[in-house]
Amino acid sequence: MKIEFKKHMREETERLCSRIKTVTTQLLKKDGVVVGLSGGIDSALTATLCVKALGKDKVLGVILPEKDSSPESKKLAADLAEKLGIKYVVNEITPTLEGLNIYNSILEVIRKYYPDFTEDMKYKIILPNKLLTKRMLNLYALVIEDSEGKEICRKRLGYYDYKKISAALSVKLRIRMVNLYYQAESVNYAVAGTTNRSEYELGNFCKYGDGGVDFEVIAHLYKTEVYQMSKYNEIDQRIIDRPPSPDTCSAFVTDEDFFFSLPLELLDKLLYAYNHYSVEETAQILELEVAQVESIFKDFTNKKNNTNYLKEMPIACIEIEN
Repeated sequence: MKIEFKKHMREETERLCSRIKTVTTQLLKKDGVVVGLSGGIDSALTATLCVKALGKDKVLGVILPEKDSSPESKKLAADLAEKLGIKYVVNEITPTLEGLNIYNSILEVIRKYYPDFTEDMKYKIILPNKLLTKRMLNLYALVIEDSEGKEICRKRLGYYDYKKISAALSVKLRIRMVNLYYQAESVNYAVAGTTNRSEYELGNFCKYGDGGVDFEVIAHLYKTEVYQMSKYNEIDQRIIDRPPSPDTCSAFVTDEDFFFSLPLELLDKLLYAYNHYSVEETAQILELEVAQVESIFKDFTNKKNNTNYLKEMPIACIEIEN
């Protein structure tokens, strides 16, 4: 037995483009789509597919940087829009975040752990352990880097300190969602989502943030398949080569360190096996120890159980009757 991802890219591209057109024009009754362009591979593929489905005049790209965003992300997003020939707008959201006191809220937590933090330093939060090496608790660490990118501090975050930073980072995603809907509703467009299957299944998205969309384009594609389809559709190699990142902390952090705790090239195989094979079968197929697979599957189960609410509509305390 082997775990391989071998969708026929031409047929899958055609199927997706047909579905995008049907969903946008017939189900949602919209004139086009808005795509938030992050400079990452998921939004690049989503925008490319939407252009193929609807035409470049029916797709609007929206770039929403803030002061902690990577300048490279903004450039890659703009280059993509220009290559696709679509209109795009750049809306700096830093003033809104400052007005909501988001940066100060993060800074208060950082200086609790590292009082000497200055504006030229950068921060990120990561899961410090790797699922392949030992069992782990999802306990985040705060990492501080100096102006040259050298790590100068790493400390485990307390539960409520992590929640405070996490809440602030989520606001960044929600402010972007509000901007996307303003742009979309002003021209009768739909908001296209960019979450892939690996993120969707394990809950690596923000409710009413990057999860706040009208329809998801690539939520059925594992990240491995996103890469395969991006190569087929000739996405900029710079975007393909760039490690996936939430791009919400001032220091660069990958999705692997921020959430998955697994190499992305192995994550999808394990997630597929989680849905189709036993622990023992998975260990044999992927040449891992049974204990490693048990630990990883337990982490998958915990992530899914803890984030199932992200996929649900708001709960009605009393059932709404007709």
